[in-house]
Amino acid sequence: MIMAKQQENNVFEYNEDSIKSLDWKEHIRLRPGMYIGKLGDGSSQDDGIYVLLKEVMDNCIDEHMMGYGKQIDLELNGKQVMIRDYGRGIPLGKLVDVVSKINTGAKYDSKVFQKSVGLNGVGTKAVNALSAYFKVRAFRDGKEKIAEFTRGALSKEYKETVSKESNGTEVVFIPDDQIFRNYHFIPDYIEKQLWNYCYLNAGLIINFNGKKFVSKNGLLDLLHRNTNEDELRYPVIHLKGEDIEVAISHNNEYGEDIYSFVNGQYTTQGGTHVLAFREAFVKTIRDFFKKDYDTSDIRQSIVAAIAVRVQEPVFESQTKTKLGSQTMFEGGPSMKNFVSDFFAKELDNYLHKNPSVAEALKKRIEQSERERKELAGIKKLANERAKKANLHNKKLRDCRIHLNAEHPAKGKEEFIAKQFQSTIFITEGDSASGSITKSRDVETQAVFSLRGKPLNSFGLTKKVVYENEEFNLLQHALNIEEGMDDLRYNNIIIATDADVDGMHIRLLLMTFFLQFFPDLVRDGHVYILETPLFRVRNKQEIIYCYSENEKQAAIKKIGAKPEITRFKGLGEISPEEFKRFIGPDMKKTPVILENQIHIQQLLEYYMGKNTQERQDFIVSNLRVELDAVEQSN
Repeated sequence: MIMAKQQENNVFEYNEDSIKSLDWKEHIRLRPGMYIGKLGDGSSQDDGIYVLLKEVMDNCIDEHMMGYGKQIDLELNGKQVMIRDYGRGIPLGKLVDVVSKINTGAKYDSKVFQKSVGLNGVGTKAVNALSAYFKVRAFRDGKEKIAEFTRGALSKEYKETVSKESNGTEVVFIPDDQIFRNYHFIPDYIEKQLWNYCYLNAGLIINFNGKKFVSKNGLLDLLHRNTNEDELRYPVIHLKGEDIEVAISHNNEYGEDIYSFVNGQYTTQGGTHVLAFREAFVKTIRDFFKKDYDTSDIRQSIVAAIAVRVQEPVFESQTKTKLGSQTMFEGGPSMKNFVSDFFAKELDNYLHKNPSVAEALKKRIEQSERERKELAGIKKLANERAKKANLHNKKLRDCRIHLNAEHPAKGKEEFIAKQFQSTIFITEGDSASGSITKSRDVETQAVFSLRGKPLNSFGLTKKVVYENEEFNLLQHALNIEEGMDDLRYNNIIIATDADVDGMHIRLLLMTFFLQFFPDLVRDGHVYILETPLFRVRNKQEIIYCYSENEKQAAIKKIGAKPEITRFKGLGEISPEEFKRFIGPDMKKTPVILENQIHIQQLLEYYMGKNTQERQDFIVSNLRVELDAVEQSN
């Protein structure tokens, strides 16, 4: 790292004193993003605290893959995580080194860890350095050893003792709140991670806080669990080969839903294996039916999963969310050819042996073809209207990260980090959008202004997306017309007033996303902005409260008849105050679509004809009881 000394004339002196050497833990703590991606507070499934958990779990999975240990125990107690595997156990004499010395580990020996998740020996070191407390215990051949650390520094090393425990390794850690501010774990996110481990390791048992996770049929179970079988157009095609497994079907939803994995790692951003999958699937279908179907018609409404095993995989970042490897192993076939050859043989054989599945697949493709052609003229007119509406000046106040997206050469790592932070607030009304626009971070935060309540799109076809100006402009702002690959904002935050009308707008927007772009919700991009309902203050202190209970506690704390303000809408919060609520400590609630949720049934319940049930839901889910609101007024 280079440090410079500032002189009185504001010129930085660069000499020998400018050169500093940081030890491993200092560098990780200074640049955590290089090791675990974004930090976050736990409200996003790709936030750093889940990466810490994953790094430890990956080591357990590697042991299982090598044939050691059929069970992993995971306990979450508040902010403390405990993970115990039943593998071989870290060699006791190297216990401290393995978790505290960079470039130390067994994964450099390809004979020990072939086709491992991680090969650079950084994982547990990063967890150690970024934890306020870290403990590792190794059980091996009737002996055990323990070491404890504080923010990466060894605090206590115990002598080896006799143990009756089964072989394996136990890690306990508490993420450091100096690094992860105001963080909290969301169990739903952890459960999704655990299911993915089980799908990719049939027979592995994971126990999480008393709940058992296990899969017998791998990716077949994944598709059955994550989709509604009534919506599938044909039975799941499940194919397995050496170093590859795929599961494929089509449903009635829009877009593509592809789950991808490499060596047990869930690659949320895809990579070379997903590109190969898409190309191979299209080519095989065209060859089988001997018809040059449009690519979009073949892939429309596909729901699929692909898992590959790659020797020494290369990922595009330390968080391993996108595969960059072009070959399966050094000197081996290209990823493209490997997947293509597998599909040409296995998928082609399957379709010949299962003519009813082939016919159902053909009908789904031809349905997509008809729908695309019907929309062609409407889409052209809608795109012209979007240009005439002068989107970037009237409806969307964009952020600089996108306005300057063509010039990322200066500081590529910083540019990628800002893309993770890129956020769009969807709000209604001039006053609310005005406050957010004045308060936002113009570098990474954009604002899209709705005009009144959106249309209830439940039960409508995608035609309405282009015919309705608000929906058309919104999909253009998000850049999702052609799918999720070019999504402009990583975080889509619905910012509405905390009243009945605001809740209704939320539901209407969620209906739009779930009806036409469900992957936005599945992939964890959609949030609800939480803003304070009350401000309690005196001359010395200001407390912002998000509920009636918090307000009462604030009144008790401040005492002496404080001034109490009830914010009836976002527009009533001044831009100066709003900065507090959309900054680094922004409170946002993720919209989580649980596994086995049937989207159409969900929308029928909330947006169908059961008006009274919907109204009861809106009222019962307001964050402040109506009586409390009345009293505060």
